[in-house]
Amino acid sequence: MSEKIASLSQAEADELLTKNGLNEVPEPQFNFFKEFLAKLWNLSAWILEAALLLECLLGKWIQSFFVLLMLLFAAWNGASKKKQSRRVLNTISHKLTPLVSVQRDGIWKTIDSKYLVPGDLISIQSGDVLAADVQILDSPVSFDESSITGEAKTVKKNITDIAFAGTTVTEGSSLARVTATGANSRSGKTINLINNSAAPGHLQQLLTKIIYYLCILDGILTLVIVIASFFKGGDLKNLIDMLPFLAMMFIASIPVAMPSTFALSNSFEATRLSKEGVLTSDLTGIQDAANLNLILLDKTGTITENKTAVSQWTNFSEMSNDTVLELASAAIDQRNKKIIDTAITDYISNCNLQIKTSKDFTPFTSARGYSMANVDNHNVKLGSFKQLSLIDSTALTKVKDIDFSSGRSVAVLIDDILAGVFILEDKVRSDSKAALAELKKRGVLPIMLTGDNQKTAQAVAKQVNLSGKVISIHDFNDQTDIQHLAGIADVLPEDKLRMVKFFQEKGYIVGMTGDGVNDSPALKQAEVGIAVSNAADVAKRSSKMVLLDDGLTSIVKILDAGHRVYQRMTTWSLTKLARTAQLTMLLTFGYLFFDYIPMALNAMVIYTIMNNMVTMMIGTDRTHITYRPENWDMAKLAKIAFSLAFGWTLIGIAGIWYLNNHNFSHGTISTMVYVYLVLSAMFIILITRTKHYFWQDYPSKAVGLTQMGDIILTIVLALSGIAMTQINWINLLITIFISLIAAILIDLFYQPIMKNK
Repeated sequence: MSEKIASLSQAEADELLTKNGLNEVPEPQFNFFKEFLAKLWNLSAWILEAALLLECLLGKWIQSFFVLLMLLFAAWNGASKKKQSRRVLNTISHKLTPLVSVQRDGIWKTIDSKYLVPGDLISIQSGDVLAADVQILDSPVSFDESSITGEAKTVKKNITDIAFAGTTVTEGSSLARVTATGANSRSGKTINLINNSAAPGHLQQLLTKIIYYLCILDGILTLVIVIASFFKGGDLKNLIDMLPFLAMMFIASIPVAMPSTFALSNSFEATRLSKEGVLTSDLTGIQDAANLNLILLDKTGTITENKTAVSQWTNFSEMSNDTVLELASAAIDQRNKKIIDTAITDYISNCNLQIKTSKDFTPFTSARGYSMANVDNHNVKLGSFKQLSLIDSTALTKVKDIDFSSGRSVAVLIDDILAGVFILEDKVRSDSKAALAELKKRGVLPIMLTGDNQKTAQAVAKQVNLSGKVISIHDFNDQTDIQHLAGIADVLPEDKLRMVKFFQEKGYIVGMTGDGVNDSPALKQAEVGIAVSNAADVAKRSSKMVLLDDGLTSIVKILDAGHRVYQRMTTWSLTKLARTAQLTMLLTFGYLFFDYIPMALNAMVIYTIMNNMVTMMIGTDRTHITYRPENWDMAKLAKIAFSLAFGWTLIGIAGIWYLNNHNFSHGTISTMVYVYLVLSAMFIILITRTKHYFWQDYPSKAVGLTQMGDIILTIVLALSGIAMTQINWINLLITIFISLIAAILIDLFYQPIMKNK
């Protein structure tokens, strides 16, 4: 049919491109002010705003200023990191612009969709995401138009109908004429394959629970103080005077830095991965990669090279070999060549034979199992021997001498009679054996998936040292021994979603590689869906990660990125739990034992602001790679954090007792407690960020400089008496010495526990 439909010449396309511009519309500029205001309208902001109002009503103007400063910092910081994340994803999205098959000068070629122009003749097929508005020319095609209508139902387009940019081809194939590009298209925006899912990953959901537990702790300790106040003979005025302190205890629990730390760490790793050949379309995929303990791998193009070649051809027809091969060539999809199409085309061309084209061609679909063409008064079918043998009942007797285990089989039927069989071999990639060994070393169970027969799959598994059984999908059931499973053969694309759900129900965190249209549901279902380099557009849109390079090595890089994010957020969690628990316990027990809260309100606010600044930088910290899937144990994490907090609190209470008994003023004690809390917070970060003793490892430059800035500011405020009682150098040095000794003693107990964590 394409022979009858005129296409543009390259010169005409270049002229139209100059006239109309690229097929893209710049993304709307990020509105920082709007995002800033949005950060002032959420639960964390409401607590800060309530505290600000309370301070103003009580006439605490200095404290009100600091609370306002914290509120504005949280909003500015959140908006800044959102802008940074948006910039990273926008950069990646330009690398995920769909490719399109277009005819120029009568020759089919694949180009970046941003170079499409009105009038271009393109070929569309199932799985494509349209990059421009087009008119259907030769065959009805069904589309998912939910991206523009919001309704998830299939819409059928007939010949001459218009299909719109951003919609996905769900069924059928056709030639189409581009009618509008860029801003003139229905969607009016750049088409990319970024998955804008806002759903939190497993790690973020767990960290949210931490904040919940901290609020419960603060609520209990606040209640203790209120009850103790009445037992100590306090009146309503005394309770009112304590309200700002009680409010600050809740403020200290607010995860002001958590969204920023997440955004910073994820963006940092997404940028790093993009330079290593992996594009991130959903940031939660990086987080979940740390927990990954099972991955389902497509054999072709992932374990084996993306270079399939014909190793054997057998002619069963009475026609000459050349005639059968030329007829077979007509059933090859020349518009949208896949691996098998290219391999058979190369084989026929190397035989110096003509590649025939047909005006009556039906492309391959997985449901049908073959492509078809009518040429030279013959009907030719090319596809799966398993499917085609159902058409010719004599096929099985003809192929008794063919060794199907040596490779993938592709059969040719001429007029519904088996005419020949191609055997194609995939060469195992040189890096597959080492990459699979690395995955297993990291505690990830790799299971190979293939549509090939069991013998072929077993041979490939043996080459790459995948130990265990290779079974047929027909033998796969609830009793299958997963831990000793190397691969599954005879897999159809529609089987993959069922398998992903099966492993998830067994408690695994599942990774999945795929490339086809029918792989999309499984890629979306998997915690870490990975689209390989030659994947269909819809597969890339459904996945969380997209590989730019073939092979398995890039998957190891994804695991490394996940572990780095996970370790940083573990440090954040431990420090947040420990520091918040330490602050609230120190103030609560200080009040119970000494009849006053041993820290000035101004100092408490400054301490909270400084803590959030340094914890935000944890998102860029140096870290180590863990050679096992991470397992978030909330009970163990809380136990470690509260043990740290208890140690620091015990030493702090002992120090306050000593200072009280040696006639230090309450103001001096308050400032020394402030310095002690700041230093302990810095030491807690240094202790929890590494499995070595804190003096044997060093943080990233950003973390180190922020810590130094916090410490210097603390010293300046304490010695100058700004917003707190002034102390002298001797008091300062005593506090620093006690903090250092405390850090060393606590770390001597802490590190043996962490090494067994």
